[in-house]
Amino acid sequence: MEDSAIIELFFARSEQAIKELDHKYGTICHKLSYNILNSAQDAEECVNDAYLGTWNAIPPSRPSPLLAFLCKIVRNLSLSRYYTNTAAKRNSKYNVVLEELENCLASPHTVETEIEEKELIQLIEDFLKTLSVQNRVIFLRRYWFSDNYAEIAEKMNISEKNVSVRLTRLRKQMRRYFKEKGVEI
Repeated sequence: MEDSAIIELFFARSEQAIKELDHKYGTICHKLSYNILNSAQDAEECVNDAYLGTWNAIPPSRPSPLLAFLCKIVRNLSLSRYYTNTAAKRNSKYNVVLEELENCLASPHTVETEIEEKELIQLIEDFLKTLSVQNRVIFLRRYWFSDNYAEIAEKMNISEKNVSVRLTRLRKQMRRYFKEKGVEI
């Protein structure tokens, strides 16, 4: 079913909208949440909460694209659950992903004190636009979807070593890009 038809089901307040949303995007949402939480039960709860959040947001919202809208809700809920679950302990899988980017963003003068959040988002978007499509996909698969190297390698039809090398180079490239734009790292 097309996204526009699913959105129309939401506007009609038909419960079929949730079923169609789950049928079309459920696997992606569960994988995204699981990659962050490393728990099937927590992932299931976050995805269900995301469906409820989508139900409450549509209407009045008419998201385009629907998948990005849904994934953002799933990711935000999963991150909230992750921080709750790991308040006193470490979840190694997602912490590894965060630590890889930490050197690009962390400094005594945090990015948040240097520029507003919207400017940081724009800066990251502008950086991503400088990348080739393949490097952009690799970067987003790792740092947005939290895929591991093996999953990215399989999707991109390259070796895990190639993924590792590219991500290392992309992080260095991002640090240089931020520095050129006047952001302290």
